[in-house]
Amino acid sequence: MTTYGVDYLRRLQTTVSDFETAFEAWMQTQVEGNHMDSRGLLPTAWPRDDADPSEVRARELNVAEAAGAAARAVAVTGAYFAVAGSGVLDPIANWSLMSSPRALFAPSDIRTTAATIRGRLRTMIDEAETAAASELPAFAPSQLHSTIWTAAAAHWTAHHYRVAVREAAEALTQDWKAKLGRNDVDDTVFWQQTLSAGDPTPERPKVRWPGDDPKDKTVKGIREGLNQLAVGLNLTIRNVTTHTRVDLSEQEGMERLAAYSYFARLLDQCEVLQVEQTAVDG
Repeated sequence: MTTYGVDYLRRLQTTVSDFETAFEAWMQTQVEGNHMDSRGLLPTAWPRDDADPSEVRARELNVAEAAGAAARAVAVTGAYFAVAGSGVLDPIANWSLMSSPRALFAPSDIRTTAATIRGRLRTMIDEAETAAASELPAFAPSQLHSTIWTAAAAHWTAHHYRVAVREAAEALTQDWKAKLGRNDVDDTVFWQQTLSAGDPTPERPKVRWPGDDPKDKTVKGIREGLNQLAVGLNLTIRNVTTHTRVDLSEQEGMERLAAYSYFARLLDQCEVLQVEQTAVDG
């Protein structure tokens, strides 16, 4: 299991507590049933006769918002719920199904899931704190470059590691294409042209590691290496995760995301060289 950062796990803990508070406030407006009472045909929660419809709706929206944040905790802890005939589902994300005919969940299922998540998060926080106190640093995916982690997060926490890596690779390339106004070439050609030596043109801006001394071997090496790194990552990671369906292990995914995160941080330190297009009189 990935060692998530303590702060990230505590934030998930807070989202679950917020969900429980909103859920119990909504349940005050509901009649609480169970699977035995519904006989598998009826809802397991329905509005009380004396409940104000506008208040019920307002509290429903509060639960929906809280569930949107807390659902990620289900993916991180693996606290899914097995439902006969429907497979493994996320009770928090699907809490509203209690109000539907043939309800898949009862209020007790939602409470049990939230309690299970809290217990697992406490254990994960303890483990993360122990790891942080040891000589070995804990790996926290959320501390990767923001472009990389933002694109990967939803898929990573759902354990879809190949898709997470693919989305991160795509996001970084598209981000730089947008910055430079280059949507006219494929990804590999884009990096080759953008990071190659030579002067920029109006159609082809350059991204270059800073440095003025042409004899500086370090600067020269980084500039050449950036070009090769970009092409290498695109050919060995982006293309493979895009054109194959073989999933990655968590370790393989971490290594690939880390490579892209390092590449992204190097690019952030580069200079963008552009040439203004000169208008030609007819």
